[in-house]
Amino acid sequence: MLMIYLSAIETPEEKIKFEELYYRYRGFMLKAVKRVLRGDQDAEDAVHNAFLSIARNMKILPEMDSPKLKGFLYIVAEHKAIDILRERKRRENEEPLDEDEPLCVSAGAGERSLDWCIAQLPPRYQEIILLKYSHGYSTREIASILGVSFQAASKLDQRAKARLRELCEKEELL
Repeated sequence: MLMIYLSAIETPEEKIKFEELYYRYRGFMLKAVKRVLRGDQDAEDAVHNAFLSIARNMKILPEMDSPKLKGFLYIVAEHKAIDILRERKRRENEEPLDEDEPLCVSAGAGERSLDWCIAQLPPRYQEIILLKYSHGYSTREIASILGVSFQAASKLDQRAKARLRELCEKEELL
């Protein structure tokens, strides 16, 4: 399986880095997607799709020992898991995945903070905010990571910031 990913990578240095990344973080990514997906086969598919995306974007990957790397891998893997859920829902002719349901709430009961407001955003908006403002990726890089056009990523960023501003104003954080 590793050979499939390596064929998408151009330089020998990037191939070495990818191989190390694969062996070090594959288990972490499987565990992350199993929180979203219930089946082992679907989880394997999501991690496979995540590694394909990562192999195509090796140039923008954080350094191997960077604290940003684990967050980046988590977001990419979770995004691919959500894509599988959406595809499954489409095939079953059911309602699409509810993107207005927050993934998690990080602040404790009664506490309202910026983290809490971000956690209230739809998952797609959370991804944009975290990739851009926490991990420092450009809109063009985010578009590549998420597999959308630059215009779509730009619009998602705009909508995510507007929704976050509304939440922060409602909680009187601004």
